[in-house]
Amino acid sequence: MDFWRSRLRDARNKKLPRRSYSIYRKMPEGDGDPEGLQMKVVEAEGPGTTRGGEKAGDTAQCPWKDRWKALVCLVLVGLLVFIVAFLLGYVLSRGSSCMVCGDYLAVVNDESPPEAEDGQRGAPLYWADLREMFQKYLNEEKIEGTIRMMSESPHPPGSPRLDALSRHVLSAFGSYGLDHSWTDSHYVGLQRPDRLRPNFLQWVDTNGVVVEKLPLEDPEVYCPYSASGTVTGGLVFANYGRREDFAALKQHGVNPQGHLVIVRIGEISYAEKVANAEASQAKGVLIYPDPADVPQDPRKLGLSPNTSIYGHVHMGAGDPYSPGFPSFNHTQFPPIQSSGLPSIPAHPVSANVAARLLRQLTGPTAPQTWKGRLPDVPYRLGPGGPDFQLQLGVQNQKQSVMINNIFGCIEGRFEPDHYVIVGAQRDSLGPGAARSGVGTALLLELARTFTAMVRNGFQLRRSLLFASWDAGDFGSVGSTEWLEGYLTMLHLKAAAYISLDNVVLGDDKFFAKTSPALVGLIESIIKQVDSPSRSGQSIFGQVTEQGQRWETEVIRPLPMDSSAFAFTSFGGVPAVEFSFAEDSRRYPFLNTMADTYDNLNRALYGRLPAVAKTVAEVVGHLLIKLTHDHLLPLDYWCYGDVLLEHIARFNEYTALLKSRGLTLQWMYSARGDYMRAADKLRKDIYSSEEQNERLLRMYNVRIMRVEFYFLSQYVAVTETPFRHILHGRGGHTVKALLEHVSLLREAPQSFNEVLFRRQLAFVTWTLQGAANALSGDVWNIDNNF
Repeated sequence: MDFWRSRLRDARNKKLPRRSYSIYRKMPEGDGDPEGLQMKVVEAEGPGTTRGGEKAGDTAQCPWKDRWKALVCLVLVGLLVFIVAFLLGYVLSRGSSCMVCGDYLAVVNDESPPEAEDGQRGAPLYWADLREMFQKYLNEEKIEGTIRMMSESPHPPGSPRLDALSRHVLSAFGSYGLDHSWTDSHYVGLQRPDRLRPNFLQWVDTNGVVVEKLPLEDPEVYCPYSASGTVTGGLVFANYGRREDFAALKQHGVNPQGHLVIVRIGEISYAEKVANAEASQAKGVLIYPDPADVPQDPRKLGLSPNTSIYGHVHMGAGDPYSPGFPSFNHTQFPPIQSSGLPSIPAHPVSANVAARLLRQLTGPTAPQTWKGRLPDVPYRLGPGGPDFQLQLGVQNQKQSVMINNIFGCIEGRFEPDHYVIVGAQRDSLGPGAARSGVGTALLLELARTFTAMVRNGFQLRRSLLFASWDAGDFGSVGSTEWLEGYLTMLHLKAAAYISLDNVVLGDDKFFAKTSPALVGLIESIIKQVDSPSRSGQSIFGQVTEQGQRWETEVIRPLPMDSSAFAFTSFGGVPAVEFSFAEDSRRYPFLNTMADTYDNLNRALYGRLPAVAKTVAEVVGHLLIKLTHDHLLPLDYWCYGDVLLEHIARFNEYTALLKSRGLTLQWMYSARGDYMRAADKLRKDIYSSEEQNERLLRMYNVRIMRVEFYFLSQYVAVTETPFRHILHGRGGHTVKALLEHVSLLREAPQSFNEVLFRRQLAFVTWTLQGAANALSGDVWNIDNNF
């Protein structure tokens, strides 16, 4: 700039040329100009000029041109400085807060901190600060006190005890200062034992005369939703009651048709055991705890041999008498019931009763892997001799019961209409310390902790919903009825669901039963939370210390008897259920009248509150990320790999299909289109402006709905509620298609080409719809289908 100032100064100092006039006297004739006087105009002399006006050296220059050039140069330089400053400011502003409309966009990460709301702004809160704040307000003693209170006595749906606990939960939500708290009521059909006609089990002779009555111990222990009636027949041992177990019976020449079957607890749910027995045309099912699966030495914290374990047998979730419909009081239901209700009776029995029954069996010896640890039992497959028969009578009654789901909510600031939901079962047929007590305690403590954090500067981008479910022991009835009642809005608003049921059954092993979309987030969280059994070591470090892959050790599929299963398979919402369990033995008192605080605490060697607090840390960190990150941390890309893993199983049948003129090419193409759509979305996100609120919301909506895209739109929700083609159940799923295709090798005569084409169409068009939806707008769809 000094250079240009000097040029201007020089231009100003230059003097304008003056004209001078010289008059010469008249010359004598002959000596000069004949005309006499002469006048000559000359330039005034100045530096570097001659008297004749010529510049010494070069030709003279115009000083006006120098001033004009200097002025133009000065303007250009100023314009250049302005543009550079503007661009620099724009680039720097991308990493700072966006003040459009006065909103501050908070991101929880290590680089850019969130701050408190306008008027409350203090020091910025980084991820480490938020973790420290969460730890500060989380109270282990409050968790312990709530578990004790919740598990004092049985509290089934509709009981006075549960009503009192429900009022406590609602009052707690109000006292914490949540933005909203309310109750949502439903009228559902539940089964209860008939006190006037108790269930029974007895030996009868060929004439039907009772030979011996067998004790069923506690009349309050039963299988909800069992078929009612009395059945008589022989007895067959079917191990765990899995499909492969019934197939093994046929290979040994034992047919369960027309007989009752007795199966061990474990591996699959009660409902699946009964469904498999019914598919094998058995008459009824008895379910017992074998010492090989459930510890039964009371001196070493084991289950009493005279104790049976309850569990519902509805192959589904929700109220089975209004499948697909919400059970509101004003709804006039058609006369239908769930196809998942069994048509055969089922009942739990104790290990002692099971031993007496199994000692009477004849027939082939059971495979070695089927043999448990019942004393003096040879473990034969049956059936028994022709001189005796077993008779089972189940007289359960259906009752209409009002259940109450209780909710509390902290509203988000920027996306209040998008919810992250955390829920826990509140009811229990027994004391329910592990079943519902720990989960409810964590739910209340998380609500209190997050409310305290918000009061002290923490901002939620999305709303956080706390749900206390009723009738969970009957198959996630409360949570499923809520989903059915609000499904049309929840698929647009629910971003994720976290279940707190059965979270503490030990402290050795950590499991995450989850949708694939949450796997990556879970990995990052467990790397930052200490193991409850290994001081100074993270949960991730514990599960991988022997070189194992963490996914193999931790990740499990969603179980059907979890509320998380209904959220994903029915509602299309990514869901997870965490749990700690013992490595060497199972917690023996789950779903029994002995599931008390003292027994659960003894099983954990007095460390129940500490382990429960660790679970709260895992869930709390997950909630912080889900409710506060700019971009939802859900892995939509992972489904490309999941689909590839499923589809790869079809490769071995390609030649067999081709020999019949059939192909799976369209399914492969749909998977490819999904991958291209996911890749395009990822590139769009990476290349977009971080602070563009409109784009950010649009991307979050597309990410949030990925799970919903995998719900088949080609089956009726009232007939096939679990519509997810990967995690659901029914003929529309990838699993069902694979099972049908496998018949080409196992039983070619049973292969149905028409059914195959229908199943392939269900899977293919659901995948293609997911790819199209992930692409965004219709003009962005780019597929090769």
